[in-house]
Amino acid sequence: MAALYFDHAATTPCDPRVQAVLLRALAEENGNPHSTTHASGTRAAQMVEQARAEVAALLGAEAREIVFTSGATESNNLAIKGAMRHLAAQGSARRRVITVATEHKCVLQSVEDLAQEGFEPVVLPVNAQGVLEPDVLATALADAPTALVSIAAANNETGVLQDLAALGALVTQAGALLHTDLAQAAGKIALDLHHLPVALASVSSHKLYGPKGAGALYVRRRPRVRLTPLFSGGGQERGLRSGTAGLFAGGVWGGLPHCAGGYGA
Repeated sequence: MAALYFDHAATTPCDPRVQAVLLRALAEENGNPHSTTHASGTRAAQMVEQARAEVAALLGAEAREIVFTSGATESNNLAIKGAMRHLAAQGSARRRVITVATEHKCVLQSVEDLAQEGFEPVVLPVNAQGVLEPDVLATALADAPTALVSIAAANNETGVLQDLAALGALVTQAGALLHTDLAQAAGKIALDLHHLPVALASVSSHKLYGPKGAGALYVRRRPRVRLTPLFSGGGQERGLRSGTAGLFAGGVWGGLPHCAGGYGA
């Protein structure tokens, strides 16, 4: 009897359509997408940019607002640490960074790590339904000048949805940035980030029938959000994520089946 796999919250099986796109990319387009002085590199670059546009369409964003990463963990680290460090470098007096007790470990750890750099991490509780209550967030925002708040749209264990529109309005009113981990939401519920008060958003391909090792970070263009990169290199991905874009970035997203929902539209 064949084994059945049900733990799609942890990871999804790679869809055959995605596999086909990846195999074609590996077999036919092995050029460096950052070396466009020859045909092979140009074709690879076109695949990457097509994928960027498709991720943007999935999220209700512009293609130039999408930065490819290795997954949601890297995207979350880049968003949280990158935003806080950039604001500090600009002389901002805002030292508080807020998140929620039910967030993924990489978000909680990123926030806690910032304490070593003089920032003030705050972890808020949820109610019995797993929801962050607006009054709790409003109180935390009023207590001290806050730079960034990180709230996942959908919880990775319970599936609980947070009200990003209402919570984000409080964050914006307080003059802070809202980051959201969309790893469990993208492709499952409809998203339109341009109509939500979200500054930064993370996604991961293996949560929606793509391979592991591919992810993206949405960085709002208007009003423009700035980040300090996590590491140095050739300045790819708008200078935010150096390194040669892999075929996963260019090949995976084109085959992903996008599900429709009704959230944030």
